Amino acid sequence: MSHVLFPVILSGGAGTRLWPLSRELHPKQFIPLVEEHTLLQATARRLAPLAELRAPIVVCNEAHRFMVAEQLKAVGVEPAAVLLEPVGRNTAPAIAAAALTAIARGDSGEDPILVVLPADHVIRDESRFASAVRAAVLEAAAGHLVTFGVTPAYAETGYGYIKAAGPTGVSEDGRKVERFVEKPDVSAAAGYLEDGRYYWNSGMFVFPASAYLRELGEHEPAVRDAVTRAHGEAVEETGFLRLEARSFSRSPAVSVDYAVMEHTSDAVMVPLEADWSDIGSWAALAELGPKDDAGNVTRGDALLEGVHDSYVRAGDRLVAAVGVSGLVIVDTADAVLVARKDAVRDTGKVAAALRSAGREEQRVHRKVHRPWGGFHDVLVGSGFKVKHIVVRPGQALSLQSHEHRSEHWTVVRGTARVTRGEETFVLSENQSTYVPQRTKHRLANPGTVPLEVVEVQCGDYLEEDDIVRYEDAYGRTDPGEPERSD
Repeated sequence: MSHVLFPVILSGGAGTRLWPLSRELHPKQFIPLVEEHTLLQATARRLAPLAELRAPIVVCNEAHRFMVAEQLKAVGVEPAAVLLEPVGRNTAPAIAAAALTAIARGDSGEDPILVVLPADHVIRDESRFASAVRAAVLEAAAGHLVTFGVTPAYAETGYGYIKAAGPTGVSEDGRKVERFVEKPDVSAAAGYLEDGRYYWNSGMFVFPASAYLRELGEHEPAVRDAVTRAHGEAVEETGFLRLEARSFSRSPAVSVDYAVMEHTSDAVMVPLEADWSDIGSWAALAELGPKDDAGNVTRGDALLEGVHDSYVRAGDRLVAAVGVSGLVIVDTADAVLVARKDAVRDTGKVAAALRSAGREEQRVHRKVHRPWGGFHDVLVGSGFKVKHIVVRPGQALSLQSHEHRSEHWTVVRGTARVTRGEETFVLSENQSTYVPQRTKHRLANPGTVPLEVVEVQCGDYLEEDDIVRYEDAYGRTDPGEPERSD
């Protein structure tokens, strides 16, 4: 039987250990942490040398769908499908949905091979990565379920490990898997490093779609059955495939390692030496940046005096540090993180505490992305809010009204086409208009440059869910979810 290769990009992670830069509604895979491209874009671009691969299948949180589409379009990648998870259920259900999609969209008589890649990894030696993928495809074509084992550089306690056995005889690099090992303590990790047969578990996989679904049905049938129902009742809309929520929610939340890889007798490992990192913490990110003579890594406008072995990331303002060592300092518009390098793995606890307290700083940035552009709050006071709105060329906000606020718009750059009640008119730079409470209105950019508007809201309730939406080009219907509102 012939095979078609489908890359599967898993883009559902939250990245809480990289707070405050990574937020629930704007996690690390959508941020340019290491280079000019975001991690999602770098993952998609990494596939280009593998010409035999089809367009990728992307699995993401429903709230991130527009960022996925926009970022892939920016690097010229047209996905085969973007699957929307109504809730997060870990990697085993996500991959099952991708496997079903690959079978449905592959050629008749072919058994698709999936190349499963998380969207938030860094791989610097892409030539070696491509070679490892080709070896893994040979193993998968022989019916194996393949994982990539990263040659360990040090005794890391934050990764699971894979113990390799003898060669498979299929490819030059393929090794049988003796066992998977949970994250070890320091002593055990040091022993694994010295042993030489242990590898970091990369969380990347290659296997036939049918073999994965068969093994999932044998070891976690509740996952396979729930996802099969959710996929069978999925709805295609505005370029996305929305998995049916009730069935998908019934799937157990389990990783592909626990569900399949630790139980199958067909597990194979291909070693990967490609300068890989999953950027699991700020300390890991610090290791990827160029260091000055004192061992510091800086991003943005940072001024250091007598600082050693530190990571300092400035946002929109100057960050100065004096006489400190071994710190991580990250500045954003609404939050600052200061931590010892040896404690940054606990940053996720800060995000969890913010979530428990109902604080928005764990969910969204002050600058909020929308499918039409974005906005950020400039000033918020009692009964008023000032926003800076940017609308991309050719895009428009939904036709909407507000029950509790009025708005005053001033164009500071570009040209605006305004719908207000029964009127439609154009505003140029330094012109303004007033939108009364409960009046239907829409802001659009008919020009070729970004439209920038300063909006002043006045009213007794100014939250983003105060929207009655009448028409929307992006298929958004529920104003109660901030990521969908204007």
